[in-house]
Amino acid sequence: MQCPLKTAKEYKIMKLIDGKAVAAEVELETRARIEALKARGITPGLAVVLIGENPASQAYVRNKDRTCAALGMHSRKIELPSSTTQEELLDLVTKLNVDPEIHGILVQSPPPKHIDEHAVTLTIDPRKDVDGFHPVNVAKLAMEDPTAFVPCTPLGCQRLLIAAGIETSGAEVVVVGRSLIVGKPMALLLMAKGKGGDATVTIAHSRTKDLAAVTRRADIVIAAIGRPKALGAEHIKDGAVVIDVGINRVEDSTTKTGYRLVGDVDFDAVASKCKAITPVPGGVGPMTIAMLMANTVTACERLTA
Repeated sequence: MQCPLKTAKEYKIMKLIDGKAVAAEVELETRARIEALKARGITPGLAVVLIGENPASQAYVRNKDRTCAALGMHSRKIELPSSTTQEELLDLVTKLNVDPEIHGILVQSPPPKHIDEHAVTLTIDPRKDVDGFHPVNVAKLAMEDPTAFVPCTPLGCQRLLIAAGIETSGAEVVVVGRSLIVGKPMALLLMAKGKGGDATVTIAHSRTKDLAAVTRRADIVIAAIGRPKALGAEHIKDGAVVIDVGINRVEDSTTKTGYRLVGDVDFDAVASKCKAITPVPGGVGPMTIAMLMANTVTACERLTA
């Protein structure tokens, strides 16, 4: 059974962290900023580039396009064939860098195997790197430079913790996963000084010995490993907070689609132990797109100041 069908009371937990509700709050703030820009004759613009026909990527791009339209932003969806060469893609990104209508550039991951994704990231103007993957923005995040663009998923996780009233200062946090997309920037955000930070952070990963012993120490566990239900009751101490970044498809013959979405945490096994937990779907997922829109508006404000 998927968790959003039940309430926090039914799961006997103190707080089910509603990502949809918090994302709606972020979008309200973002819409107000967009209206202020439009009053100056400026419309924030996001270009999303999709290479090939990956169904999951196509769905993500459609969702981003719809959200842009709903917020009143300019959206440019660029769909390229899988045969697109590295040179052609870099040429497109270079043109977007100097396009005054575009303030944020996102090249949907993963690209076809013949595309060097790192080279694409390096080509994006750091001022338009709303995904926060360019080395300039990674370094700024590490240096606690407020002008850094932070990757959208960890930024959304931090916002969820703040919105739920979870104190991170002095808390012991274990981030499970060491990717540049989530794990590493998540740790940097939580270690930084200030609201939503000041935590003591451990990064665990596939080579961590006795993972359960490590995660059971944590006041807050953030799971971002991409394996369905990888963390169970033995990984979580009573009263912990769990942020589940994972979105995994598992077969389910009882559904119309033949599958259902689950997180990296076994929600049913863990929920009753938690002080607070995010559901899947409806937890971190909506926050990623909401923070992408906010980052794009920030880029627009800076580029047009």
